[in-house]
Amino acid sequence: MTDATIQRPAALRRRTRHRILIHHLPVLLTSLIVYVALYYTRPYKDAIARASFATAYIALGFLVASLLIGPWKTLRKKPSPVSTDLRRDVGIWAGTISILHSVIGQMVHLRGRPWLYYLYTSRGQHHLQLRRDLFGFANDTGLLAALIVVVLLATSNDLALRSFGTPRWKQLQRWNYAAFILVVAHIVGYQLPQRPIVMPFHVIAALCVLVTVGVQTAGFISRRWPIQQLG
Repeated sequence: MTDATIQRPAALRRRTRHRILIHHLPVLLTSLIVYVALYYTRPYKDAIARASFATAYIALGFLVASLLIGPWKTLRKKPSPVSTDLRRDVGIWAGTISILHSVIGQMVHLRGRPWLYYLYTSRGQHHLQLRRDLFGFANDTGLLAALIVVVLLATSNDLALRSFGTPRWKQLQRWNYAAFILVVAHIVGYQLPQRPIVMPFHVIAALCVLVTVGVQTAGFISRRWPIQQLG
């Protein structure tokens, strides 16, 4: 047994301990604080509606953070490897809370009939039809985003990276941009018909989108056309 073989489990344990203490515990604590703050300050009388609202904005915050880590490093002229523990761990939390929000969201409206989020029955008829209204659009985009997130979560690990190889794994993980676009469409679909009481959160959502698009664009430009050093 070589020294490298002996050190590998120890290095893995150190890495795991570091991720738990430096990444997961702070993110968990932040999630709990924000959840309690949003849950108990919302005007909704229904507990499920409060939980859905709170998890939605926590998931959005972590999704934005996961999309900002890479380009932010690029803009600061720091190495941005294919996968980093910080970006992966934040993405795991974003995906986990997104799925939790999706599950809770199926119980906010039309209790006991979640299929009516996506289908509706014509009056006097027995067959189902796809919803073509704004409510159906919001739910369809949310469902597609959740399905992408499930795949991303399932492959956000070292085993998947080794199995797929770096180029294919990176190509698969780029679907997080599609998930982000679908999340934006989902937010728009739900926020448009809401009352002015949530206007501050409309602004927060818009700022999250604008900052993400702006930093991602700046990072892309910096990678594609780096500024040449003079002299």
